[in-house]
Amino acid sequence: MASPVEALLRDQLTERRQKLEDAADLIPGDEQVRRLLREVDAALSRMDKGTFGICESCHDTIESERLVADPLMQYCLDHLTRPQRQALERDLDLAARVLHGLLPPPSQRFPGYEVARHYEGAGPVSGDYCDALGAEDGSLYFAIGDVSGKGVAASMLMAHLHATLRALVPLNLPLDQLVARASSLFCESALPNHFATLVLGRAARTGEVEISNAGHVPPLVARNREIERVAPTGIPIGMFCDARFTVTRLRLSPGDTILLYTDGVNEALDGSGREYGIDRLGGLLATSARQAAPELIAEFVRDLQTFRSGSAQADDLTLMAVRRVD
Repeated sequence: MASPVEALLRDQLTERRQKLEDAADLIPGDEQVRRLLREVDAALSRMDKGTFGICESCHDTIESERLVADPLMQYCLDHLTRPQRQALERDLDLAARVLHGLLPPPSQRFPGYEVARHYEGAGPVSGDYCDALGAEDGSLYFAIGDVSGKGVAASMLMAHLHATLRALVPLNLPLDQLVARASSLFCESALPNHFATLVLGRAARTGEVEISNAGHVPPLVARNREIERVAPTGIPIGMFCDARFTVTRLRLSPGDTILLYTDGVNEALDGSGREYGIDRLGGLLATSARQAAPELIAEFVRDLQTFRSGSAQADDLTLMAVRRVD
């Protein structure tokens, strides 16, 4: 029996074939259209034979993220032709430039708050997401997330999530409804095995803060050396189109800080295989939270680098600090 992903790809290929046939009627004799028709027919034939997603050179499995991005793929990464490898490198370079263009500035000021972030990809493209933007009423929206999967497919979904939230914020919806709307839109546009953990927060100038944690690692709130974790209260977005989410409410005084991060931070390993861990994050935050947001993020990056002591980075990592300043 075909997997749900393969069934969806079959539907996509069937729809693509119909469009190509329509194009062939409009522009008869076009070689590019005929070539694409042959490639689509070949992919559908591989599905019928049960060989779809199998490299035609080594007979190993083709990377699933690449098949989702292009179901016509016939070779795994190790057996691409030289032109195919060069085309992939160009695509990765373009995706990396788009990704970096979507990141917020390393440090920003908003009415009553300062925000700083650090992003470090494990490869040229990433599924980590962070953003901070002001609303018309003077409040601050901040977000961090992690899209399932790797590579170009994950980065494309990250860009989609970025655009979705930016489009929804001006609607001034209650925060739980905003996350539910974003989840529904993400679910409708992504494949069944794609979802994203997300923390979305809204901070008013008065210090009142709302946070919705959809399956993400818990943000840490520092108040007078006391650390509070904002545990997830919902499932990752995109898993179900009708999912509902709840909100945690808290109040920040001047000098209080919220630290957000992706699991590439707390799951980072040292040379002996020990995890960095949330407890270490909390301990450092408790002693350093009074620093300005950019200095605080720099402190965490130094500590993480010391902990890893040259160990290879296994996952993307993102840190964001939101500090109330007045």
